[in-house]
Amino acid sequence: KVEERRIPGPAGEIRARLYRPFESDLPRPLLVYFHGGGWVVCDLDTHDSCCRFLALHAAVNVLSIDYRLAPEHRFPAAVDDCVAAFRWAVEHAAELGSDPARVAVGGDSAGGNLSAVVSQVTAREGGASPAFQLLLYPVTDLSTKHESYHLFGEGFFLTEKQMDWYRGHYLPDEAAALDPRASPLLAENLRGLAPAYVVTAGFDPLRDEGERYAKKLEAAGVPLTLRRQAGLIHGFANAPDIGTASRHAMQEICAALRGALDPGGL
Repeated sequence: KVEERRIPGPAGEIRARLYRPFESDLPRPLLVYFHGGGWVVCDLDTHDSCCRFLALHAAVNVLSIDYRLAPEHRFPAAVDDCVAAFRWAVEHAAELGSDPARVAVGGDSAGGNLSAVVSQVTAREGGASPAFQLLLYPVTDLSTKHESYHLFGEGFFLTEKQMDWYRGHYLPDEAAALDPRASPLLAENLRGLAPAYVVTAGFDPLRDEGERYAKKLEAAGVPLTLRRQAGLIHGFANAPDIGTASRHAMQEICAALRGALDPGGL
């Protein structure tokens, strides 16, 4: 079952889409999903198949969030929307057929960045925080370019030039790149965050910063699984039906998500 929703946000209503893989009298876990697209492009429709796949194969409800995009709405507009959406989802979990104690955040690329930031912001400010964070090839550091930029900056779908373009549209100025809400890798304290499953792609400019963030989470005592999909490129979450490698990677991700949120198989 798929339902269009509108939820309150800091600058007006936010469009959302709820996916429920099956009807149940028992509340299901909920994944609040933030799509990728460099904070500039993509929407509920571009990530519809990804959210359907996650809902079906992980047996969780998924609430996809259509946060504000740059350059019309630069940083931190997307962050503010995503934090508000997560908090609303927890407060209204019963209405969504979900368990408020098992609300996770997840996303790909820019959405992985936003998921990491929501986890940090909610832990720091108090109140509800995610039960789990699913970070798919996340952007974690806009302050510098890591080695994988030089290795895979051209010819592997996502390019260095594209990332420069996204960054230039998202950030209002250079100082913003040092803000942990834009670059979660730069946060000083990661202790107490939700368990995380971090996935990187072997041929991706963002690979190294994602793995550095995973190692920093682990050093802070956060329960963590880091999985490098060595033969894949950025964007594979949107391509589970193009070849078997992407599908197998997504099935593995779903198994991890289901195991974290629904270990008893209810």
